[in-house]
Amino acid sequence: MSKRAVILAGGRGSRLRPYTVVLPKPLMPIGDFPILEVIIRQLAHYGFSHITLAVSHQSEIIKAFFSDGSRWNTCIDYSSEDKPLSTIAPLKLINDLPEHFLLLNGDVLTDLDFGSFHDRHVKEDRPFTIAAYKRTNQVDYGILQVDEKGHLSGFEEKPTHTYIVSMGIYMVSRRILTHVPENQFYGFDDLMADLLKIRETVWVEKMDNYWLDIGRPDDYMRAVDEFEKLKHKFLL
Repeated sequence: MSKRAVILAGGRGSRLRPYTVVLPKPLMPIGDFPILEVIIRQLAHYGFSHITLAVSHQSEIIKAFFSDGSRWNTCIDYSSEDKPLSTIAPLKLINDLPEHFLLLNGDVLTDLDFGSFHDRHVKEDRPFTIAAYKRTNQVDYGILQVDEKGHLSGFEEKPTHTYIVSMGIYMVSRRILTHVPENQFYGFDDLMADLLKIRETVWVEKMDNYWLDIGRPDDYMRAVDEFEKLKHKFLL
């Protein structure tokens, strides 16, 4: 089965400044490789023969590095936006999308089996599938519970909260794009709100894989530290 992927690689990486003043975020190094090269190596391994990079900010640097993708035994082309369109609207600029395709952010470090994720979605002809991850955050403060009289009613010392979060990795059916406006800022949050409104089914697959979004400095530094120890999980 031929597989297609679209990687969102146009963000400015403002949360990673000053690192991203010189380099676009997808070219931030993880060990000896840019994070986007790690993703492309993985996609090629799992049989994705056509990868489209949706680019904008510092796009010429990205194009110069990845060229046509032949170095990784895949075909890479580019879709350029001339104004910020967020995460979903750039798909409207790509005219040759297949019935089902993988969509992911260009700054995720994971060992997810992209091929199996793709095939499960296609087999069931789903409209949209979200890869999800259980993340636990600890609050660094004592949390006061206060009643309406201003009296202390409870206390939690540095509680932890667990959330199910999007991994920034999706399988998309092309028919979903009928909900996306033309040439207008429209993101994942907008699409989810619209799909919930019309009660369209969205699958959520909870994954037990390794996952980090390197968009924040603390997660980026963690990824750099852990990549060398876990390189075998990412460089297949």
